[in-house]
Amino acid sequence: MTAGYSPLQILFLRNVIALPITIVIALFMGGPSALRSHRPVAHLLRGALWVGATMMFFTSFIYLALAEATALIFVAPFFITLISAVFLAEEVGWRRWLAVLAGFLGVLVIIRPGGAAFQLIHLLPVATALVYALLMLSARWVDPRESVWTLLVYLTGAGALLSALIVPFVWVPVRLGDLWLFAGIALFGTAGMTMMTQAFRLAPAVVVAPLDYTALLWATLFGWLIWRESPDAMTFLGAAIIIASGVFTILREQRQAGS
Repeated sequence: MTAGYSPLQILFLRNVIALPITIVIALFMGGPSALRSHRPVAHLLRGALWVGATMMFFTSFIYLALAEATALIFVAPFFITLISAVFLAEEVGWRRWLAVLAGFLGVLVIIRPGGAAFQLIHLLPVATALVYALLMLSARWVDPRESVWTLLVYLTGAGALLSALIVPFVWVPVRLGDLWLFAGIALFGTAGMTMMTQAFRLAPAVVVAPLDYTALLWATLFGWLIWRESPDAMTFLGAAIIIASGVFTILREQRQAGS
């Protein structure tokens, strides 16, 4: 898709197609109250973060292998820890800092700064992870009375609105045969967000969160099946370090919450 369309146009069409779907889901799950917001400005700001993260997310896949870009994006939990400690004055123990450093080490193993394989584009999925971390933390701006379905509707709507302001500058006519691809992106993206939301509501985070890292396995599989991409050993090593440190952080947080 990125060979024929700008990432911004892909994002715009994804949100425009997904918006009515999210509205129907919100009405079904939460009733009319799910469409009311007490802090619309907060949703607009979160939408800006969503647009930025998704733009960089799509762009990184133009230049990097699917598994490589996905592995680098998984440093988001470590940015969340760092931002929470530095800017939100939350207490972070030495074990969490150790996990953050381990995750950073995994990133260095993958991108190999100073090596022949390093390119500046490797920093794009890392920046995506940073903006995604800000998006996750910005959920605190939202009124606690609002449901996750409200967040889903307004995030999609804000993304559609903000991307609509810029997309005319990069718009190209959509080929009829590509409409099903855009519909697939919208449907699978919305389904993924909905199922992840429900999973965290119905199951303990310690069970659900580590499963998110299986996305790297799927990215590797689809990258090989569709584009014949084969990540090298250093990418697998760095990904293993990132995943191990992330799972350690999740398990420790759950243990502390239980105590």
